Amino acid sequence: MNAEITISTVGSRTSKWGEGPIFHEDRLIYVDIEGHTLIRLDPQTGKEETWNVGERIGTVVPRAEGGFLCAGDSGIYFLDPNSGKLTVLADPEADKRPENRFNDGKCDPSGRFWAGTISTVKKTGNANLYMFDLEGNLSLKVPEVTNSNGICWNAAANTMYYIDTPTKKILAYPYQNDSGNIGEPVLVLDTEKAGFNGSPDGMTIDAEGMLWVAMCHGGTVLRIDPESGNCLQQIELPCVETTACAFGGPKLDRLFVTTGIHSTLDEQDAGKVFVVDGIGVAGTPGIPFRN
Repeated sequence: MNAEITISTVGSRTSKWGEGPIFHEDRLIYVDIEGHTLIRLDPQTGKEETWNVGERIGTVVPRAEGGFLCAGDSGIYFLDPNSGKLTVLADPEADKRPENRFNDGKCDPSGRFWAGTISTVKKTGNANLYMFDLEGNLSLKVPEVTNSNGICWNAAANTMYYIDTPTKKILAYPYQNDSGNIGEPVLVLDTEKAGFNGSPDGMTIDAEGMLWVAMCHGGTVLRIDPESGNCLQQIELPCVETTACAFGGPKLDRLFVTTGIHSTLDEQDAGKVFVVDGIGVAGTPGIPFRN
């Protein structure tokens, strides 16, 4: 680890299972899946705003025109932060509840929302990755996954990186930004074969095109070169359930890491948001839903 790197907690909230961070308008937005809560954190002051959505909430993105687009137990929905009202927009797996729910997701370079589901009973191949476009249409993009997780795109918008957690693999899909079409994937890294502890979970990309992958149950965030599959850097966190990461701050050079509480371990800062400073690289801006 770089000697200049510092790791600290930010905010006062302890989440049961923090996830889905994205930095937007000087705030870190993330969710507590099992706490049924959306959180908006000001890293400068530590002030937190929260919205209890009354169900498990897998991820959130800001909406360009205001409010939040979320995905969780009841599908994909709009959350009005002023009234707290939820408006369901798509619910493709209603027949699979309560065993399936939406999990992680982010917007592509055109501002379309990509979100996938998880089989909470670990039924292999019973979940899917979907795209919710700017006209409000939902399309199936990657079928038969088990735990749809980290997703991001490169700066050229011609490659989509994606993780189905139980496979322990990071994949790269050829990407057509005008249509949202994807090609056949190629392997970036098999984290299990490479000897890394834990399972690949949330993911983001930096300004140099390198992937940052939170290793759930592993207590680490890896910086991966998607061309070679090599690990360039490994950040150790003081709790084992490191779930997702996002760049933020005025220069997008602070790495925020969400965490969860392990079912049996007693860890002092588990469930907190950590911020890693001194990495020496900046991230890319979070993309809002452009509708």
